[in-house]
Amino acid sequence: MRRILHILSFILLISLQSQAQTSRNTPVSDGGDRIIKLYPNPATSYITFDLQKNYKKGLTIHIYNGVLGKKVHEVSNVPEKTTVNLTDFNRGVYIYQLIDPTGKIIESGKFQVSR
Repeated sequence: MRRILHILSFILLISLQSQAQTSRNTPVSDGGDRIIKLYPNPATSYITFDLQKNYKKGLTIHIYNGVLGKKVHEVSNVPEKTTVNLTDFNRGVYIYQLIDPTGKIIESGKFQVSR
């Protein structure tokens, strides 16, 4: 019985430590320092990308299927506000990347398409 208690406490310690490291390395979830706001999320027929600050011309948004990792959509020279039609998108999670003209990923995130 003591041995089981020691094993369970060890597992609990490891899980708490991994959660602490995960939360420390993830970006702020309140959107305080995000460049893009996207809405609605989850989306059904369209999603709007709204660039908040540090808006530069020549940015590109790539959208990837979250499961397969295949690029499904690209918007070049993104205006301050752009709407993407999701009628050809299957239900699921998608990843977006905001890329500057040099090819550097400035920001990435995810959204869900639900029908």
